[in-house]
Amino acid sequence: MKTLLTNIKDLLQVREPDILKVSGAEMKELPGIKNAWLLIEDDRIADFGHMDQLGKLDADERIDCSGKIVLPTWCDSHTHIVYAGNREQEFADRINGLSYEEIANRGGGILNSAQTLQETSEEEIYQQSAKRLEEVMQLGTGAVEIKSGYGLSEEAELKMLRVIRKLKENYELPVKATFLGAHAIPKEYKEKPAAYMDLVIDEILPKVAEQNLAEYIDIFCEKGYFSVDDTHRLLSAAKEYGLKPKIHVNQFNSIGGVKAGVEHNALSVDHLEVMKKEDIKVLKGTNTMPVALPSCSLFLSIPYTPAREIMEAGLPLALATDFNPGSTPSGNMNLVVSLACIKMKMTPEEAINAATLNGAYAMELSEEYGSITRQKKANFIITKEIPSYTFLPYAFGTNSIESVYINGKKI
Repeated sequence: MKTLLTNIKDLLQVREPDILKVSGAEMKELPGIKNAWLLIEDDRIADFGHMDQLGKLDADERIDCSGKIVLPTWCDSHTHIVYAGNREQEFADRINGLSYEEIANRGGGILNSAQTLQETSEEEIYQQSAKRLEEVMQLGTGAVEIKSGYGLSEEAELKMLRVIRKLKENYELPVKATFLGAHAIPKEYKEKPAAYMDLVIDEILPKVAEQNLAEYIDIFCEKGYFSVDDTHRLLSAAKEYGLKPKIHVNQFNSIGGVKAGVEHNALSVDHLEVMKKEDIKVLKGTNTMPVALPSCSLFLSIPYTPAREIMEAGLPLALATDFNPGSTPSGNMNLVVSLACIKMKMTPEEAINAATLNGAYAMELSEEYGSITRQKKANFIITKEIPSYTFLPYAFGTNSIESVYINGKKI
């Protein structure tokens, strides 16, 4: 099956195959071709170029993209899409003056979601999660990471990971699974948190590995949750099972989580709303991708990741949604890109790079996804007729997407 897109106003994020991420000043550059064509053969990008260079090409389908922009699908490297129910009451509680921490201390927050999930059947969790996944795909997401972490018991964590596996089997976009058993201390372990870490490491982790349910390991390294020592202990144990770290750090406090992640060669360190100079310094010269989650900052009214400081230090940056029921009930990567520009002072070029190629890198997918590159997978967005790609983050309340293609097929 050959599909030929012609008269593309702007074909964005055109890269050579050896470019797997961009850092620092490189993020200001968004290579593209104006008045372009793009040839898709089955599920791959076969070729592209300027319309003046288009010879006679046979195609099963031709699509006129006059006035429209084509770019890679968003790569969302941090989500909690698999959960049960919602936490809308806590939303109202926060409006009435309670903080995220106060709600958590009253048994809300993650513990609330854990109880709901434990009481919900695996099939019902799958149906709710599949609906969310389909929604974000329609919004342009073409690769996604999904974490467990709302189970907080052996049975419930494994149930979540089985749901993620089923999503991976039933949908064509790449789905990466992360084991986040160390997301919060269950209430029955409140007085003995070390015993819960024993359970995660000695009981649940071996079963996750044995059943091949996850590729990555995560932990919420934060005051009131898990310490730097806990982080070292869990990541060391996970390494024995071949699980790579992608960890929550520096959401409310800087306590040394970034350094711990780097010491374990973490694929990514995520959140980073509160960053000290030493946190940025320790990331230099590493392969670890910093990941910002601006829609979480919006929803919780907390600081935004200092993107300019990170990039001006020569570092890369990825953007992701943090889609979850408590702090970011949205998987809209278009909003994330807008917030990065509006609140984090990223340029449209930097934000698109962060949401495509660098997002793919944060899931070890940038050899196949995240750019318009010959022989990469044909996951791309066709916009509606818009003035320029700057209009995407500028018109933050407008859905500028006309269609989304996964593996060369329109969804």
